[in-house]
Amino acid sequence: MFIGIDWGGTKMEVIALDRDGETRARHRVATPTSGYDDCILAVHGLVAAAEKTAGEQGSIGIGIPGSPNPRTGIVRNSNAVLINGKPLGRDLEQALGRKVRLANDANCLAVSEAVDGAGKDAQTVFGVIVGTGHGGGLAIGKKVHAGYQGVAAEIGHYPLPWMTKDEYPGHKCWCGKHGCLDMYACGTGVELDYRLTTGVEKRGRDIIEAKRAGDPASTGVYNRFVDRLARSLALLTNIVDPDVFVLGGGMSNVDEIYEDVPPRVVNYLFGDSFETPVRKAMHGDSSGVRGAAWLWKD
Repeated sequence: MFIGIDWGGTKMEVIALDRDGETRARHRVATPTSGYDDCILAVHGLVAAAEKTAGEQGSIGIGIPGSPNPRTGIVRNSNAVLINGKPLGRDLEQALGRKVRLANDANCLAVSEAVDGAGKDAQTVFGVIVGTGHGGGLAIGKKVHAGYQGVAAEIGHYPLPWMTKDEYPGHKCWCGKHGCLDMYACGTGVELDYRLTTGVEKRGRDIIEAKRAGDPASTGVYNRFVDRLARSLALLTNIVDPDVFVLGGGMSNVDEIYEDVPPRVVNYLFGDSFETPVRKAMHGDSSGVRGAAWLWKD
């Protein structure tokens, strides 16, 4: 049995899968904000609950925001700030009494979709999260490719490619730099663009609905989002050239992007065509937790 945990900023979820990918147990709790030790206890409780429901023990994989340094095990770059600077893997292994595999949550998305999702027929799957932010994960041979530094596919904090004069130098990102994709090709970017264009605050889903109703301002915001996402996929194609892109996160549910984005990618490619499939994550919001479980699918 394979146990996966999705460690999110607001919730923790556990799933137990059998070898065929069928769900044996599933539970969730609010992510503790009271301290690091309480988070460790919450993970212990989720594993115990899953194993009690399923009636057996399993391997444990955990997807986290941020990533562990592959040499020190120290977690970096997490918006779940309680785990930054902590040897999370070692602490979890001590608490749970067994080996634990950790991976960035976007890498878990890629693994999930590579094993039995929208990329199951592919050797190289690039998962792109277009949710609150813009993130990425890479699976090769149905396994995480984290890279030598453990930061492969961290695409949210490279600059928006091929910036226009009006875009340069870019919005200031929470990371301290300017122009990061995390501020553009995502739901946050859509909402920010609309506010700067109209002076009005509006949620991303409402902007998309207004675009569908023909609102000119919302249509302009949508078109810029599509072009910015296309630029990201073009740069990734020029560098990685994966067999398939799989999109997750809230903006991946905007069905129009699967028709509108690919024709724009070719405008930025070092090539004459773009034929790489761009697909919605088959497992949707469950991709992260399923991918965490599949970290042990050797």
